[in-house]
Amino acid sequence: MQIESNSVVTLHYTLKDNEGNIIDQSEDGSFLYLHGAMNIIPGLENALTGKAAGDEFSVKVSAAEGYGEKDPQRIQEVPKDMFDNVDEIKPGVQFHAQGPDGGAVVVTVVEVKDEAVVIDGNHALAGMDLNFAVKVVDVREASEEEITHGHVHGEHGHHH
Repeated sequence: MQIESNSVVTLHYTLKDNEGNIIDQSEDGSFLYLHGAMNIIPGLENALTGKAAGDEFSVKVSAAEGYGEKDPQRIQEVPKDMFDNVDEIKPGVQFHAQGPDGGAVVVTVVEVKDEAVVIDGNHALAGMDLNFAVKVVDVREASEEEITHGHVHGEHGHHH
């Protein structure tokens, strides 16, 4: 069957940046998602519509259809003494912080100055082109329960 809304799709994918570095990779055939439920980024979901098990393809997803452009307001300088309990602060270190709405956000250290630390609360892949190589492993119809809940049930599905 072809992939359409309320299909449960099993994928194997490799995600690379424009330089060809692997950013993310699924364990072989272990990534499941419910099509049409906003479980994955729009650009990838659009590319998968109408595909079938066994199809292999590559798709380039722009930042706008991926994790969005970088939001400059999410890059801020904070006093260094906020990091007293952190062992090592250096550019590239990621940690969980409290977002403005109370939810957890992942921030990345961009720069460390004498008295302050510059942190970036944008998604690590914001502002980037995403180059996916995808293999469709399996397509099945979702159960009513899966459709109601808006995600796949069963073994460990991990969300992106």
